Amino acid sequence: MNNIEFWAQLVGFGSFILGLLAFYQKNDRNLKKIMLLFNLNHMLHFVLLGSSVSALCAAIAALRTGTSIYTASKAIASFYMVIGIAIGIYLAESWWAIFPIMGSAVGTFAIFFLTGIKMRCFFLFGAGCWLINNVVVGSYGGVLLEASLIFINSITIFRLATAKLPQLTREPT
Repeated sequence: MNNIEFWAQLVGFGSFILGLLAFYQKNDRNLKKIMLLFNLNHMLHFVLLGSSVSALCAAIAALRTGTSIYTASKAIASFYMVIGIAIGIYLAESWWAIFPIMGSAVGTFAIFFLTGIKMRCFFLFGAGCWLINNVVVGSYGGVLLEASLIFINSITIFRLATAKLPQLTREPT
């Protein structure tokens, strides 16, 4: 492992920690704030790995996440999705580049158009896309991250769903 790859993987493990922290949040605004830091860190990770499409998608994800903290504009979301897809396809050097493009587009849709459980379900699909991308580009922290996010996000969805259920009370007999 050369020096750049070492630093790339180290930054990737930083993304792993930030991602776990983000998706454990029950509060949508807190999730978005931590996700912004995660996206910026992940962009650096992909730059160091030499994956330009992945880095671009992470940069767009950082911009869209930061924007989504302050607005829920559907027009802005559509702009980020179109730009991400167009530039991603332009930069794509192989068929597997579709995975970060899809993951980014789905994440953008989720963060602007959805909330709560629905948003997190779309994040599950996006995490699957990013998991495949991370396997392809050799991101150890990214693979651990997306596998863990799928698990943690599923738990958070369960927590949110069960919090909405009426509490069953048992009367003493």
